[in-house]
Amino acid sequence: MPLVEVTCAPGVAESKLRELGALLPHLVSKAVECPEEPYDGALRPGDVEIRFRRLGPLDRSALDVVIEVRSKWFESRAANRQERVDGLHAAISTATGLRDFGVYLSLPTAAWSQGD
Repeated sequence: MPLVEVTCAPGVAESKLRELGALLPHLVSKAVECPEEPYDGALRPGDVEIRFRRLGPLDRSALDVVIEVRSKWFESRAANRQERVDGLHAAISTATGLRDFGVYLSLPTAAWSQGD
């Protein structure tokens, strides 16, 4: 279950962020799929959580958009994390046309629980 935080500059159009919000669940799920958590293409509530925030007056960023993905550590994910994040960056660029953005993939040791 990935958690995704999208931080964006004030000049990024809301329509571009809505497009990104619609595409990220699938693209992130493909990027982090692994034998321990396979992606079947059918996302359910809670599978991918996305939060958007605009840069504040004291924040500093050289990029228009920074996408931070946190997903539970599994050895199979960690073994090729750079390829995963490079592929996710390329997929986002192709799907949205974004150019001035970065993607950060973090694989912490974690646990998740969700009610019905």
